[in-house]
Amino acid sequence: MAEFIPGLELSRRFYGEVVRPILGRHFPGLQYAAARIGSGSEVLGFDTPMSSDHDWGPAVSLFVRDADAGLLPALEAALLAELPSHFAGYPVLTPAGADAPSGTPDAYHRVLPMTLRAFVQQQLAHDIDQPLEPVDWLTISSQKLLELTAGAVYHDGVGDLTVLRERLAYYPRDVWLYMLAAGWQRIGQEEHLMPRAGYVGDELGAAIIGSRLARDLISLAFLLERRYAPYPKWFGSAFQQLRCARALAPLLDRARHASHWPERAAALGDACVQLAGMQNELGLAQPARTELVSFFDRPFPVIYGGEIAQLLVAELRDPAVVQIASRRLIGSIDQWSDNTDLRAHAPWRILVKQLYS
Repeated sequence: MAEFIPGLELSRRFYGEVVRPILGRHFPGLQYAAARIGSGSEVLGFDTPMSSDHDWGPAVSLFVRDADAGLLPALEAALLAELPSHFAGYPVLTPAGADAPSGTPDAYHRVLPMTLRAFVQQQLAHDIDQPLEPVDWLTISSQKLLELTAGAVYHDGVGDLTVLRERLAYYPRDVWLYMLAAGWQRIGQEEHLMPRAGYVGDELGAAIIGSRLARDLISLAFLLERRYAPYPKWFGSAFQQLRCARALAPLLDRARHASHWPERAAALGDACVQLAGMQNELGLAQPARTELVSFFDRPFPVIYGGEIAQLLVAELRDPAVVQIASRRLIGSIDQWSDNTDLRAHAPWRILVKQLYS
């Protein structure tokens, strides 16, 4: 087995030593961008030797101008003719997976020439020439946004890819505030349910709700640090890289290991206080509550997340976001669905956008 090289570094070397010379010989003067973005654990920097068993290896996306789209067949032909069988000990041709569609070749290379317009349409179901409206931001999974803004750009001779990544760097202010409000609303709707389940002896049910709350608290942490959250496989790993993880992770570990609901409620409540304090430090709205209180007359400590949500809603200024927030605070697609197909398959966005209209 070849010595493991992290995918982004492997692809950087592959581009510089193999792909760029091929382009230079056959298409001198061609303006293009070369990058490793899109799907794949290596794009997020989380690949390990285990990653190399499928859908991994030397890979480069090549983006040409719309005016040069006619060159794509010739580009593909030149690559097929000259790409080596292996690079740095890894196969350049990747075997097709068992679940590949009928008619897929037995193996394929991962140097993908295309226009940036086609790539964005494929990834986001969005016309690159149109502005992203609030409803667009809310219906694109954060994993998809991360796939376009993480990774590495090895060359950008046109500049369009750099501009796109800057445009997608993070949510606009009011979309961000709306998503934070929706996150607190989710907390407010369930923070009292976990202890209620435990109070009647349903420790399993309480643990399940506690896990949901922990996930929602981590999602809030990503939002407060203005970082896109990845999909479940790397959700916890990426959380550990957040600045707040040092203080927040021990609280969530306490909740995870708790054998009885009162201990779990105390740990999750402390995590709520931690996040409310973080929000107050950002000065996004009127100060949020930073102490736990009883849920009505019940012995359940809560922070009343719904009240914090309304503090954020009061700060919205974009008319389109204000209109969306005037209804139920359902938040972004990631906040109301964890269905993989719905979040990963861009064409669903056309239907999903209707939820906000």
